Amino acid sequence: MNLISEKADTDVAIIGGGPAGSSMAAYLAKAGVKCTVFEGELFPRPHVGESLVPSSTRVFKDLDFLKTMEARRFPHKYGAAWTASGSAKVYEHGWEGLAEATIRFNERAQPGVDNEYTYHVDRGEFDNALLQHAHSFGAAVHEGVRVGRVDLADGQLPRVHYTIGGKALSSTAQIVVDASGRKTLLGNQLKLRIKDSVFDQYAIHTWFGGYDRNSWAKNDLQKNFIFVHFLPITNSWVWQIPITDDITSIGVVTERRNFAKSQASREAFFWECVDSRPEVGNKLRAATQLRPFTDEGNYSYAMSQIAGDRWVMVGDAGRFVDPIFSTGVSIALNSSRFAHGNILTALEKGNFTRSAFAGYESTIRRGTNNWYKFISVYYRLNALFTYFITDPRYRLDVLKLLQGDVYDEEEPQVLSEMRRMVLEVERDADHPWHQLLNDMTAEAFRPLF
Repeated sequence: MNLISEKADTDVAIIGGGPAGSSMAAYLAKAGVKCTVFEGELFPRPHVGESLVPSSTRVFKDLDFLKTMEARRFPHKYGAAWTASGSAKVYEHGWEGLAEATIRFNERAQPGVDNEYTYHVDRGEFDNALLQHAHSFGAAVHEGVRVGRVDLADGQLPRVHYTIGGKALSSTAQIVVDASGRKTLLGNQLKLRIKDSVFDQYAIHTWFGGYDRNSWAKNDLQKNFIFVHFLPITNSWVWQIPITDDITSIGVVTERRNFAKSQASREAFFWECVDSRPEVGNKLRAATQLRPFTDEGNYSYAMSQIAGDRWVMVGDAGRFVDPIFSTGVSIALNSSRFAHGNILTALEKGNFTRSAFAGYESTIRRGTNNWYKFISVYYRLNALFTYFITDPRYRLDVLKLLQGDVYDEEEPQVLSEMRRMVLEVERDADHPWHQLLNDMTAEAFRPLF
């Protein structure tokens, strides 16, 4: 279709070339839309968030990108496992403490997803490949271009202001898509950002070579599972993500109050944390650290509004929640999957008001709210997650969430049941799980906006 405007410099200006921005550019360019990506960095660059969930596959299929994923030989992720030290005791109500839990994605047939696996990725390589894929469809891609602000005056085309090599320039567009990630350019500019009063997690992470991750596996397929190792430190855990046959991404996530201020003390804290699980720490000390430590903060936030007249937020620019279920890239990709249809219709009909993006806004809010509730109940009572994932009555419903299918129901029944059981445990001081309740998410079962 020919949607090129005679007035605007581009039909859609996309701020950010990460998974949200590049998938949006690919969707739009594939449909014949003139779109321009403004990316502040030069790709490839390292990035956190290296493990995907199966719902990402729908986007890869839409964009003819699966063959690229296979050609890059990214590790196939067949499932996930959670571990904790010590032994679990069985009671009438379930487990006391967090027992081992594993799940395989192929246990549930997932509509629109044929593969029984998803992927772990080197984000530098993955993001660069997806951005170049968008360019191959005809999207204009500009790297090393820093967007400073967007003028959104009523009755005028949005104007994106950016710098290239210190020179200030600007371009107009029919619609602006903010895919700026956790920089949240429009969220900050329009003062829409809402700090999460519940989740205040930080992470420190790096890559290791020669780490013996295979010793955790009970079979060959588990060798490339993502492993989450819980620590005997409140609301703290370690991720273990295969990057190649020999390289493993390891990160410690903890509450901000545990997180030291100086870089040196943060690195010492990393080793203190992993050593609290000797079976993790000993393996890491026998491995070789390949990159400097990187820390991440300001994890969780929402926006009071994620669309407006002539603008839309996608991916982390619109919402970010704790990454324990590998949600980041999936939300980014699915944001573009849902939003691009509204954008095409807006361009076709000439309706650029916020109402044109209402379908996207309601869908993505529903999905991210479900993620938030799931993560909240998980932190509130870890034992409940183990109980539900090992109970045949609930296992497939939990797996549906872990596969990334969170957008089609206001609140899945399994989440309602989890919440009901949390309330039961909270009210019964004699319940064997009562002493296992964590305080962080005690008031978390509500929307942020």
